Amino acid sequence: MSILELNEPNRLYYEAYPGKADRPTLLFLHEGLGSVEQWRDFPEQLCLRTGCPGLVYDRLGHGKSSPLPHPRTIHYLHHAALVELPRVIEALLPGRPFVLIGHSDGGSISLIFGAEQSPRLKGIITEAAHVFVEAVSIDGIRKADEAFADGRLKGLRRYHGDKTEALYRSWSATWQSPWFASWNLEYLLPAISVPLLVLQGRDDQYATAAQVEAIVAKAAGRVTPALLEDCAHTPHQEFPGLVLDLMTCYINRIIG
Repeated sequence: MSILELNEPNRLYYEAYPGKADRPTLLFLHEGLGSVEQWRDFPEQLCLRTGCPGLVYDRLGHGKSSPLPHPRTIHYLHHAALVELPRVIEALLPGRPFVLIGHSDGGSISLIFGAEQSPRLKGIITEAAHVFVEAVSIDGIRKADEAFADGRLKGLRRYHGDKTEALYRSWSATWQSPWFASWNLEYLLPAISVPLLVLQGRDDQYATAAQVEAIVAKAAGRVTPALLEDCAHTPHQEFPGLVLDLMTCYINRIIG
């Protein structure tokens, strides 16, 4: 079991995949209720296809990492992007180039980090990322609340153990709080200069195509959008072969 000690008592669980030394590391960032284990074998498969090393970790409050140390604020994604993620990169990828691959919250975290213009960041892939709050986002969370209350999301306990209730309540309450309605990342998109691949399902229960359109319109880097038909919030699980193909082509193009 691989553990990164942040500071007492905060510990992060991570897994690494081998690859060629001359290829950038693919750094995977999970969704708001996600974990290393919930990626299943997708990171390993993408690493095998591209020849790149890989790294995936549980953020604080998720999976096998330590519980959340404090209540979430409107800046929780910024904290993950600008405090926690840099600690992971410096400890586990010292001096190495990398590509960020983020799903949902992980995609938003990738964009926030991308605006910092790290010279070692070679590209970003987002999957169902949010850059602002939509009515459909809140409607989707309310439906998830019903499912959680009815026990239909009890499978989350398999991944998060006794942190499950706190993790779910924190995610749900934050997004539905009146103060979070103004959360918006559009202002930082012009600062992102690396190439982006922006994936989203047309039937995403938490977002509309307006999220993709905003990234395409405002990011400074070359953006390749892909809206997948008959696909909801988790493209890499719903259409793994197609998403592997899209990501592989993008990675090979940006790193040669």
